Amino acid sequence: METRSDGIGGGLSVSCYTGAVFRTLKGYCCALGLAVVSGIGLMGAGQELVLGTAGGWRQAEAGYSWEFPQDHGSHPDYRVEWWYYTGNLKTADNRRFGYQVTFFRVGVDPAPDNPSRWAVRDLFMAHLAVTDIETGQHLMAERLNRGGVGWAGAEPGTLSVWNGDWTADLDGEAHRLVAVDQGLGVELRLESGRGVTLHGAAGLSRKGEGQGNASQYYSMTRMPTSGRLFVDGTWMAVTGTSWMDHEFGTTFLEPAQVGWDWFSLQLNNGLDLMLFQLRRSDGSVDSYSAGTRVELGQSTSLDAGEFTLMPMRRWVSPRSGANYPIEWRIELPDWRTSLTVEAMVEAQELYTEASTGVTYWEGAVAVSGLTAGLPVNGVGYLEMTGYAGRPMSEVFGNW
Repeated sequence: METRSDGIGGGLSVSCYTGAVFRTLKGYCCALGLAVVSGIGLMGAGQELVLGTAGGWRQAEAGYSWEFPQDHGSHPDYRVEWWYYTGNLKTADNRRFGYQVTFFRVGVDPAPDNPSRWAVRDLFMAHLAVTDIETGQHLMAERLNRGGVGWAGAEPGTLSVWNGDWTADLDGEAHRLVAVDQGLGVELRLESGRGVTLHGAAGLSRKGEGQGNASQYYSMTRMPTSGRLFVDGTWMAVTGTSWMDHEFGTTFLEPAQVGWDWFSLQLNNGLDLMLFQLRRSDGSVDSYSAGTRVELGQSTSLDAGEFTLMPMRRWVSPRSGANYPIEWRIELPDWRTSLTVEAMVEAQELYTEASTGVTYWEGAVAVSGLTAGLPVNGVGYLEMTGYAGRPMSEVFGNW
């Protein structure tokens, strides 16, 4: 996390919530854990940020009117928003890599009373990760900055998101990513490929029964990618395929929903799959788990009864102690599809204490199996949350 001073009394004094402990740091606005940012209002230099109410934000509801490329941009009326890029890349000599670039915006106060540009309306976090498949090395970096003073931001109406010098923007219909840290980085161009796929009911992805417990959610599932990647002090030209997710909403999870397992898979027969299951505190799978099947320019929504995700081999993180399933069996009986998904590298955990405060596993996976009786293989990304730390329902619920 960058530490910056506003020049007034040596910096801001900020309360940070980690578990049940508040702690005050000088120097910069710190939010160790997504739950910290619920209704925070800036009181001024030398004072603490305090938790307030969560009112004033727009809920994700049916009937949203999508328009692109405008909806690639920010939606500041909603409290929570993220732009998620993952992909599998290789060099000319077939050295393989996975990558992740994620930008988060979390609303703090929809209408700050303080007219100063130092007033905190939004916090912006970002994660960068690169997995070297051959060496098993997984590198990551993170950032936390605030809007208003230009250190980070996201423009409405077009894709223009930044956190320091990490950026995502448009060049025509292509997406450009630039994110470089001390030991890793990417500079990539992602073509639009198959274009936009709306998930759920016309883009509304419900996560629970409660009003507004949903997100507006779309993906670009197969984006031809080229550019260069930085690792081990060397820039390498790479090509491959990426997946982009963009979600925005205000409230998400029900109290008993502890985490999720999310898959983005690209098969060599042209099929793309997005599947997620919400795990409940009693060990069951929530009925609001869902997915989308994309093939030949058409997408089909899947409800929880149309697929099963079965955990198999596991890996225990030596750092967090989390026990992650890193091999899965996926069954879609109505589509005669049976797949095995395996982590390309076991240790792809992100420990993000300096930004979102959520420890999670996100990494490159290989896919093999059968669909309609024919063998298939492919690549993708898997995200698993709620295996370490507080349940994700508490993280979201405290906003």
